[in-house]
Amino acid sequence: MPLAVFGLLVMAGAALVVQNLLMTGIMERASSVLVPLVMNSAVGLVLLSGLLLWQLGPQGVKEAAGTLRPVALIPGVLGSFFVFASLLGYRHLGPAATISVLIASQLIVGLGLEMARQDGVRLQIGPVVGVVLLIVGAVLVVYRPR
Repeated sequence: MPLAVFGLLVMAGAALVVQNLLMTGIMERASSVLVPLVMNSAVGLVLLSGLLLWQLGPQGVKEAAGTLRPVALIPGVLGSFFVFASLLGYRHLGPAATISVLIASQLIVGLGLEMARQDGVRLQIGPVVGVVLLIVGAVLVVYRPR
């Protein structure tokens, strides 16, 4: 993996923690968990729309509208669900436990998808041990004495 990609992923992971901490603070002051979710989506929509207009002009908006299909709505719904679940996890479990469970579940599903997509893939001991260690680590973090 190129070092730049690795660095970008590390920065994105750190940014996600900061984002969730800030949004949890907003949620604590709001009457509904929907308030920070709507704010998050609105800021993202405005920022990305501005970048699209800057990069492609009005043609970019036309292209985005032209490629819109019902299936294209699913990633937005899944993303909102992820943020919603993360906020509730931060509130009730704390950042470390929430992140542990999210990462373990993502790794399990990700490896499962990779195995399903590849014909004749042998189950290798390295990834299996990695998944088991990550699950054990997540359980230890979630159920640690506080």
